[in-house]
Amino acid sequence: MTTGKEVIQECQSKMQKTIEATKEKFTSIRAGRASVAMLDTIKVEQYGSEMPLNQVATVSAPEARLLVIDPWDKTMIPKIEKAILAANLGMNPNNDGRVVRLVMPELTADRRKEYVKLAKKEAENGKIAVRNIRKDMNTALKKIEKDKESGMSEDELKRFEAEVQTLTDKTIKDLDELLAKKEKEITTV
Repeated sequence: MTTGKEVIQECQSKMQKTIEATKEKFTSIRAGRASVAMLDTIKVEQYGSEMPLNQVATVSAPEARLLVIDPWDKTMIPKIEKAILAANLGMNPNNDGRVVRLVMPELTADRRKEYVKLAKKEAENGKIAVRNIRKDMNTALKKIEKDKESGMSEDELKRFEAEVQTLTDKTIKDLDELLAKKEKEITTV
């Protein structure tokens, strides 16, 4: 049988995972600088299966607006270029037969606004997930309280629900701070 404390621990864990997932989504949203994390979502077809780009090549950012992809198998270059174009990152790959270079274009004001909008959408998705976790945890707590064998009193239920709400408020505040930081990163020229 689950206890109130276990529900609170599960709540903390799930909310922390939501923050991590949002951070990960933010890394794929471009700011002013080149980041190897921008290519984390790209999959390249190799030997009949989809492989993450960083498992078939070394990715580096030698300059602020340049990414260099050095494939271990040089025959992969056309497939890497195709995967980058399919990812629609707004960058055109160039290759010299040995490495693929991605030069990041300057961000226009409109493009920055689009990225801020995208970041806000991801943060909102995180908040929705947190609210859903709160709802699930409160439901689990009520179920425990209704089960007479658990021995949970109504006062304990209220205390645990207050803890869940505190965790929810803190997590949403953390997501707002992450968003503010990402917005600043995107809008800084």
